Amino acid sequence: MASIFELPDDLLASLLTNFPCRDAQIHSLTRFIHPRISPCRNVVVHGTEATGKSAITSVLLEILRNASPSDLNYAIVKSAECVTARHLFERTVGLVGDALQNGSTPGRCETLAALTAELTKMLKYVEQDTQSRFVLVFDGIDRQRDAPPTLLPALARLSEIIPNLTTVFIITTPSPSLLRISSPPHVYFPPYTKAEYITILSRTPPASLPNTTQQETADLWTRFTAAVHDSLARPAARTLPRLIHSCLALWPRFTAPVAAGTHKAREFSKLLIAARAYFQDESVLEPGIQRATRASAIPKNASEKKSSTDLSTLLPPTARLLLIAAYLASHNAPRHDNALFSTWHTGGKKRRRGGIAASLTPNGTRRGRKAKHRRIARKLLGPGAFVLERMVAIYVATRQEWVGGADDAKGGAGGVDADVGMAIATLASLRLLVRVGGGAAGAAGGVGGGADLDRGGKWRVNVGWEMIRGVGRSMGVEVEEWLVE
Repeated sequence: MASIFELPDDLLASLLTNFPCRDAQIHSLTRFIHPRISPCRNVVVHGTEATGKSAITSVLLEILRNASPSDLNYAIVKSAECVTARHLFERTVGLVGDALQNGSTPGRCETLAALTAELTKMLKYVEQDTQSRFVLVFDGIDRQRDAPPTLLPALARLSEIIPNLTTVFIITTPSPSLLRISSPPHVYFPPYTKAEYITILSRTPPASLPNTTQQETADLWTRFTAAVHDSLARPAARTLPRLIHSCLALWPRFTAPVAAGTHKAREFSKLLIAARAYFQDESVLEPGIQRATRASAIPKNASEKKSSTDLSTLLPPTARLLLIAAYLASHNAPRHDNALFSTWHTGGKKRRRGGIAASLTPNGTRRGRKAKHRRIARKLLGPGAFVLERMVAIYVATRQEWVGGADDAKGGAGGVDADVGMAIATLASLRLLVRVGGGAAGAAGGVGGGADLDRGGKWRVNVGWEMIRGVGRSMGVEVEEWLVE
């Protein structure tokens, strides 16, 4: 006498052939949903991406329904096709109606209560054999957008209201309290191992190569897929579809020496050495990577378009000049201000050359080489604090020369037409200038008013050398010439 748990192996033969290495999962899932074996109310099918969960479930239900249409019917709802929870509810009702072929038009279904009422009306009171079952599959339900927190527990309790209903949840990783019911059966689809990958790929070897038998091509293909898995399984081909894509992309390049007649199909080691570069170059698998690399390899001087984050394009002229003055005030000692910025000391032309290699005495004369005890350039040291009045004085003293240099570089003439106080407030709001000392808290809270711009307040520049050099060159100013060592 046959057992009631005997599986219809003749029906599953094609499924087992089309989905190798998944025999245990197919048999377990068949037991849980077949109406004549041991049907369950809720079944959780889980596993990582591309492990065959959805495909096997869909094909298995199709086979079982075709074998006995009066015993089993089903509907598959894909959460990826549902934008909102309401869309999911209405699509569920519509797919169940299409499976039952009742001809009724589904109405509005906006809540879980409405969904329960509609499914109860469609499934519970239909005159049918007590052994028949309806399987409702929710594919990817754990990634449903705009889902209420009670969605999964409510769907799991539909089978308590509808006796002939089996609900299948296809998810990635189940939590311990997923359905909030005790011990629903789980069917786990683990990731494929290397041996399983090779077994699956070896089922469909490519066409035979020139001057090579089909068996030699199949043997070469098997060893080739193992090499592709070892080199690309982790970085670029973690799933079965990606591994198949990688093998098909690399196979013509790998077998090119065989087609050319320089190597034989049995010389796998020589072929692997000749194609070693292809296993290390991801652009073969993703041509978009190659295009991006070529685009990034274009020299910077080939395009004069500046980055949107460049301060020289974001800040107005006055703010840039004030930022340079703040940098000089932070990195030059106050005793050098007269020598650098006073026309009385420099004879009318204030710009200095080679300031980084020379030092100045307080009266403006050169001191020669820098002292031996100083080994770090001032621009590489941290910025010091300065009084706001000193920064404004440096700006006023150098504005005419700096603005003139910028206008000459642009081929025109003109002045600065912005408000100095607003420019300082802009720099402070962007934290390019930072208030230090007792007024720091007030400056952060209300930049631009009253005490924030107190002439005696102390500030510190908050930009580095590379950035300030770019800002200076955008104005025609070499900041390095104004630094005293």
